[in-house]
Amino acid sequence: MTTQLDDRAYRIGEVADLVGITTRTIRYYEELGLLGADRARSKGAHRQYTDADVGRLQELIRLRDLLGLTLDELTALAEAEEARAELRQRWQSDPSDDERRRILDASIPLVERQLALVRARQRTLADFGEELESKLRRLRRHRRELAD
Repeated sequence: MTTQLDDRAYRIGEVADLVGITTRTIRYYEELGLLGADRARSKGAHRQYTDADVGRLQELIRLRDLLGLTLDELTALAEAEEARAELRQRWQSDPSDDERRRILDASIPLVERQLALVRARQRTLADFGEELESKLRRLRRHRRELAD
């Protein structure tokens, strides 16, 4: 990708169209701190978003929809991911072995929290699936009884 494409600035309506959400949702995500487009923007000036902002918003929406997250959960997941990104940058700066251990020690609980959230959603989905299977068995049993 060229630098010119990397530096593309999108307006809020363009981002909403690209991601498939409303401009109101984007503004709300900004208020929650989930998306921080153009923090230096003066009041009344147009919001400007980068490709990175669009990518982050797409990932937030994917996680929200995939996992059925509340906004609080989505915020916690996003914060953990930001912390992990900072730790990855520290790791890539070729730190000492002691610093690498500290990075790993800080990374593990972040991933554990993310995994706990995913597993909780899996349990909720499994429970719902079992409910539906039970209903389906009852419906089929009633159908067989009527056929007899």
